[in-house]
Amino acid sequence: MMKTKARVVAFYLPQFHPIPENDKWWGKGFTEWTNVGKAKPLFRGHYQPRVPADLGYYDLRVPETRKAQADMAREYGVEGFCYWHYWFGNGKRLIERPFDEVLNLGEPDFPFCLAWANETWKGFEHGLNNRNILIEQLYPGKEDYTAHFYEVLPAFKDKRYMTVDGKPIFMIYKPLADPEVLVFMDVWRKLALENGLKGIWFVGQTVSVEDINSHLKIGLDAVNVIRMTSFLSKLTVLERLINRFKYSFLKRPRVFEYSKIIKYFSGVEDFIENVYPTIFPNWDHSPRSGKEGLVFNNSNPTLFDKHIKDVITSVAEKTSDNRVVFLKSWNEWAEGNYMEPDMKYGLGYLETLKENIK
Repeated sequence: MMKTKARVVAFYLPQFHPIPENDKWWGKGFTEWTNVGKAKPLFRGHYQPRVPADLGYYDLRVPETRKAQADMAREYGVEGFCYWHYWFGNGKRLIERPFDEVLNLGEPDFPFCLAWANETWKGFEHGLNNRNILIEQLYPGKEDYTAHFYEVLPAFKDKRYMTVDGKPIFMIYKPLADPEVLVFMDVWRKLALENGLKGIWFVGQTVSVEDINSHLKIGLDAVNVIRMTSFLSKLTVLERLINRFKYSFLKRPRVFEYSKIIKYFSGVEDFIENVYPTIFPNWDHSPRSGKEGLVFNNSNPTLFDKHIKDVITSVAEKTSDNRVVFLKSWNEWAEGNYMEPDMKYGLGYLETLKENIK
């Protein structure tokens, strides 16, 4: 592998095409663009709605769109996409079409890995005004884990699949969600060896640095730390009271200045060889959740530059394989969490990334 400052792996959301389940839950033709398009500013200076620029309001069933995304990502320093992968148990998958077509067509010729979003879907998190369960994450047992493995095996054997130590990277979103996750990993490791792979490089995700050791103790090979809310524990009593007042009485979301919180997005734990840090261009969940959302206000490419530099420093002395930095995210538009160009900043965030990576 070429020596690089960092292996930037961008999370990729496939929910930009209609599926029957979304039609049922949210109305005919729903995609992530539905939430993006209906967003409104909820306070003075709130950057909403966000309008895509170069790539437009795309449909991920279109091969040309997927190629344009990959070409853009490659040009600006992203090594590969980490596609969110949904397997709810008993063979049930959702929004799998974009990745399946990338795999089966062999295009775009751009590296990738998978992240298993092993989470029950509830209405609130996905834009409804209730917390009803839409689809439950199940762990049915070894037979299901075996079926899941063979569903993914063609991807693992694809020349584009990203590896560490020769093993395909597979992220588990919630590795401590259920004791069955340990059984799942054991089954997959055995099946990997039986099918000619060196193993599986399991990466667990956590939002708490205090959980790094507990994640590694269950047998994960690495941990991806999402420090997006670490700053909350650093707030003063006055800051907490002001935010609560604005939320309760002014009916506005929880708003924090990006410039004040980016210093909490990285830390000393990120220097550990198998701890993979995360970079965040922005965050604004209000298109999905309204005033219940969390907003990082006034992010811009200049501030993002400082954040990237801090993170790149933390991986600089690691072995080349482990200089992994997850980028959250490539295209989470309804969470204000994307790198694709918009009408306000254009290619600004991507250019900043390229300047720091190349």
